[in-house]
Amino acid sequence: MRGRMGRAAVVCAALGVWWWATVRLAWSGVGCQEWGCLVPAVGVVVVISLALLAGIAFALERVGVRPGRRVALVAAGMLVVFRVAGESLPSSTSSLAHAAVAGAAFAVAGALGAFVTEAGVARRWRVAAWLGVAALVPVAFVASLTRYGL
Repeated sequence: MRGRMGRAAVVCAALGVWWWATVRLAWSGVGCQEWGCLVPAVGVVVVISLALLAGIAFALERVGVRPGRRVALVAAGMLVVFRVAGESLPSSTSSLAHAAVAGAAFAVAGALGAFVTEAGVARRWRVAAWLGVAALVPVAFVASLTRYGL
């Protein structure tokens, strides 16, 4: 199980940094300076994200983390929660920090996705993992309220 989680974390981390770089490049290429180009810019980000999700599923299958599609979908769901929870964290101006955070978030999501989809894991541990990830949202909300107020 640890090997499966480790392989999933490495693959997802590498592709997470790749996602960050391609989204950054696409966003720079669109050069959005006004509201009119926001929809195409976000559309490009969505297309890149969906293509990367398919790539993660394929890459996970190639390194023996099966079923790759299921692990990738679970990891994507966790990434959405991480993104929402991450809004309460302070921002950095460093591009390197953004790449590292993207890689770390993808790695944790991949490892948790592999853990939750592992056949030998007891149901209570799966539920605990899901509840722990879901608890990030209200914790982030409270942290944001504490930091910035209403």
